[in-house]
Amino acid sequence: MYLQAATAPIVIGLFYLYLRDCYEKEPWKMLLWGVLFGIYTTFVIYGVGLWLERLLPHIETPWYTAFISSALIEEGVKLLFAAALITHNRNYNEPFDGIVYCVFISLGFAWLENLVYVTHPLWGGYGTALARAVVSVPGHALFGIQMGYWFSQARFFSHKAGYIFSFIVPYLCHGAYNYFLLAKWNGANLCFWAFFILLWIDSFRKMRILLACSPFRTKK
Repeated sequence: MYLQAATAPIVIGLFYLYLRDCYEKEPWKMLLWGVLFGIYTTFVIYGVGLWLERLLPHIETPWYTAFISSALIEEGVKLLFAAALITHNRNYNEPFDGIVYCVFISLGFAWLENLVYVTHPLWGGYGTALARAVVSVPGHALFGIQMGYWFSQARFFSHKAGYIFSFIVPYLCHGAYNYFLLAKWNGANLCFWAFFILLWIDSFRKMRILLACSPFRTKK
């Protein structure tokens, strides 16, 4: 049952995004590759994390864990895999596709991460599954939206800085997200929820912007 609890929010997120891609849907084969790429990033991220710990021994602090150990490695690796999947992909033919592929990769990563946490013998269980379904899984999807939006800004609208922002923006969002969760000072929890809600609002706005720019929109 833990497997279903860990998988359900991922399936819901993937299905929702598939439905939002309403003008020219991506081939199932490419979407599957997106999820598989995301799963594979988990192993690469784990290996890079171990290497970085040996290279730069450090004391874990909320800031270091949030912005270096977690966000820097995760978003950097996910962006590299996203670029490998979509840069020369002929199916990437409308701006919203950038969001689709980046979120599918992000949720592929989130699925395997979710399995590890939810099935853990000490701190796993249904409570963990529920908490991660509400916070962690949507967080990864939102970071993927930010990444895909800026990647498409560079590809379709000649905003070359978009390639830089496709890393910087999800990295900063992910780092801030983790930092507010880990920080112990008064008000950190309130800051987290305020930031999380604003990230939701901004991500939905970015999806609407790219959907409105679809070259297939007028054909519907």
